[in-house]
Amino acid sequence: MRSVAVARAGAAIGVAGLGLAHIGPAASWLPPVRDRLLPALAARGRADHVALTFDDGPDPVSTPRFLDLLDELDVRATFFVLGSRVARHPEVAAETAARGHEVAVHGWTHEPQWLPHPQRDVTELRLACDVVEQTCGARPTWFRPPFGVLTTGLWRAARRAELRPVLWGAWGKDWEPGRSVAEVRETVLGSVCGGTTLLLHDAAPDGRGQAWRTTLAALPGIVESCRGAGWDVGTLAEHF
Repeated sequence: MRSVAVARAGAAIGVAGLGLAHIGPAASWLPPVRDRLLPALAARGRADHVALTFDDGPDPVSTPRFLDLLDELDVRATFFVLGSRVARHPEVAAETAARGHEVAVHGWTHEPQWLPHPQRDVTELRLACDVVEQTCGARPTWFRPPFGVLTTGLWRAARRAELRPVLWGAWGKDWEPGRSVAEVRETVLGSVCGGTTLLLHDAAPDGRGQAWRTTLAALPGIVESCRGAGWDVGTLAEHF
């Protein structure tokens, strides 16, 4: 009986160890960990540049409004798109690329992937890469996992898909309902500096939220403030 108990305890420890190995890298979601230990993952770039990135699209209602405003501001950005939404709205993704923006991968769906599932990770990232390439005419370079949760499985899947994982250095918490334009702008400007990658959202993952309207209204002031500080605003490709 003792040997059985020992074997079960060993198996439990082994499972726990595998789980920790899978989820451990997700600690990089924490800004102090990322910024101090993993500056490349924080996408820290040129000191005179801020990379402007958007997550969770494309959306046929909200994304075109961002594209129009970015044209007015003479800014190009990097859009991290969900493969399933590109498949539903290919014309929006194609228009994003046609206007000179980078289209990157945010996964196939916006689901946290806490549990190990290596084959799913590989299959879904490849599928997302393929649909972006077929729709936009170029193979994507960057990958940002949903919720910023970069597990070992997703890291390996990204490497197999020849994607570079990047997170962010500043955000506007603009997904939160009820935030004002001033709150989004002040949250961004309180943490952004030269070399920062900025995370905002041009859509809600399910296409239902309206928080993007606040982001849209805050964007001109954010860009103006960055330029006033002497920083160019542009894509991740320009950032490095």
